[in-house]
Amino acid sequence: MHSIDRILTTHVGSLVRPPELVAFLRDKVDGKTVDEQAYLACVDRSVRDVVKRQKQAGIDIVSDGEFGKSISWSRYVLERIEGFERRAFSGSGMPQSIVGKDRRDFAEFYAEYDPTQKFHGMGGWVVSRPLKYIGYEAVGRDIARLKAAAVEAGVSGAFLPAVAPSSVAPERKDEIHKSDEDYLQALADALHEEYKAIVESGLMLQVDDAYLASMYDIIVPPGSDADYLRWAEIRTDVLNHALRGLPQDRIRYHVCWGSWNGPHTTDVPLKTIIHLILKTKAGSYSLEMANPRHEHEWRVFETVKLPPEKVLLPGVISHATNVVEHPELVAERLVRLAKLVGRENVIGSTDCGFAQASFTQRVHPSIMWAKLEALSQGAALASRELWGR
Repeated sequence: MHSIDRILTTHVGSLVRPPELVAFLRDKVDGKTVDEQAYLACVDRSVRDVVKRQKQAGIDIVSDGEFGKSISWSRYVLERIEGFERRAFSGSGMPQSIVGKDRRDFAEFYAEYDPTQKFHGMGGWVVSRPLKYIGYEAVGRDIARLKAAAVEAGVSGAFLPAVAPSSVAPERKDEIHKSDEDYLQALADALHEEYKAIVESGLMLQVDDAYLASMYDIIVPPGSDADYLRWAEIRTDVLNHALRGLPQDRIRYHVCWGSWNGPHTTDVPLKTIIHLILKTKAGSYSLEMANPRHEHEWRVFETVKLPPEKVLLPGVISHATNVVEHPELVAERLVRLAKLVGRENVIGSTDCGFAQASFTQRVHPSIMWAKLEALSQGAALASRELWGR
């Protein structure tokens, strides 16, 4: 989708779950017996309501809030791919295999912060059997829910997020594959099935890839920039394999730096990885460009040319602060990028999702909706400046 006569708006996908749905998900996590039909009916209602609310906020291209995912934005897929299992995990917080320099430098902060984030399902994952996609029924429900909700709300643009290969359980143990490359190839073949189902349904596919960027903080140091880039390039090629044969204009690629609202002092610069992002076989690129560690990186596009027919989905609203952006600031962020890459090639978005897991929310829902309304209002101001209307 392009902004033909005005700046369109969207977001990154994950929205704060409503209390009724959270109660069902909590019971599932706690191992309680759940009425499955009542649970599915709750998800259906919640998706209808959240799509309507997105339209009311002025969002043009909506999602299902990722309400159909019972674990998180990435680990949900472990329930849809045969071959993964979770074994006893006695640790707390983040698995040590994915603790990077930011957490070491600010250990006291993270000792207080991590327990507040209410993540579950982080550690203990093992590849114990050959990988095979078995999530057809689950993704089919996600597709049907969103399409029905979009029709009911009168929304023409809708997308479903799905995880990228590099972001699937990076802390796993592997008992099957001889090499990491063999594992990634098998994983890409499995994920291709979910990607294909979403695209062929008529919805847009968004591929979420937090670990592509955030692994820099884990690899460097002790590794070098060259070590990290070799790691990242392999995963870019694997993602392109997973996207093979799918129309690029139906695919959005979202890259963030892990999303958590922490220091981020050791994030990889956008200029270091922009060539890999643009190498991905997607029609649009969703990037963090509103938070204070990455807003300045809009200048990357002063020298880097957006490829023809591609679209930029810059984050012009931060998901990580309770301060609601002023619409004039949103407009300013949109206009300066539009002047670099073309007004038709910019769609206003958020930095990341407002809820990375079922029980993890970055801001209060009332603030989330105020931010999305500010995004819509800022896009309207930018449209008047860019199109004179």
